[in-house]
Amino acid sequence: MKKNQRTISGEIEDKILALYSHGNSYSQIADLIEDIYGVVFSKGAISAVTDKIIPMLQEWKTRPLEEVYPFIFLDAIHYKVREDGHYISKAFYTVLVVGIDGEKEILGLYLNESEDAKF
Repeated sequence: MKKNQRTISGEIEDKILALYSHGNSYSQIADLIEDIYGVVFSKGAISAVTDKIIPMLQEWKTRPLEEVYPFIFLDAIHYKVREDGHYISKAFYTVLVVGIDGEKEILGLYLNESEDAKF
């Protein structure tokens, strides 16, 4: 990037978003981008790129749903998460549906303290 340049190429933005979606931290992303392209990015610059997906997430959260889904799958994966200085187990729920047209779709992703029927 040139001095005072405010935008970066779409290729680099796509790479940053792909790395972010795979769970890489801002520091890891900065290191990988530097290794690949030889360009140094600050955490703030990477944050500005990743913040662009927030409106897309809001749009996905408020999208209209079908009235009927023939198949609904619920699953929980347990992860150890560090909280208040110690590790605890949390359940990450995925709600997957198959529509009338046979297409799979993720309806939601939810985090809970544990796996239980009430949630």
